[in-house]
Amino acid sequence: MSDKFNVLIVSALEIETQGKLKHLPVHDVVYTGVGKVNATYTLTRRLSWESSINQKSRKTLVINYGTAGSRKIKKGQLVDCTKFIQRDMDVTGLGFMRGETPFEEESVSSPPMTIKSTSEFNPIGRKALCGSGDNFVEDKSNYYGEVVDMEAYALAKVCYLFDIPFISFKYITDGADEQAHEDWEKNLADGIEVFQSRVLSELSL
Repeated sequence: MSDKFNVLIVSALEIETQGKLKHLPVHDVVYTGVGKVNATYTLTRRLSWESSINQKSRKTLVINYGTAGSRKIKKGQLVDCTKFIQRDMDVTGLGFMRGETPFEEESVSSPPMTIKSTSEFNPIGRKALCGSGDNFVEDKSNYYGEVVDMEAYALAKVCYLFDIPFISFKYITDGADEQAHEDWEKNLADGIEVFQSRVLSELSL
């Protein structure tokens, strides 16, 4: 591990990492399960536990790796996501913007509607917008962002509130269309190899 960062790697499912992260210390990897609720609960519990033990154990960077869909980026690409929005938050009927969480406390420390990464570490540099929601996108009626997933916004919001830099790297497995489920199953195993060579190698893990 680089001396500059005390990194926690977060993925939704172990199948996405294909057992390739088993060489890392067990305390450097966490699997949250699918969806924003699971992601929020698991990461909050983990960061709270580390903070309660010793401030020296506090993470200085959280990296999310996972698979995602996109209609703007070709399948087989690893993209860095540095902007995050909750694509399935829709309270436009009450006059709020799509993606805006209503009635949140307004203060300097409150998360904005679009959360931006503050990570100094980013070996890719595309800076894509990721829209997270609790549905697997397979049709054109529900889409928001260059990349769509089910956890990154929640992870970004937790890190924002804990004041820990966060960045997400997504391997594009599908086109967020009618063939998404077939493409995801076919392509998900390839992404971790690219993540290791493009990202983990830069951290000297």
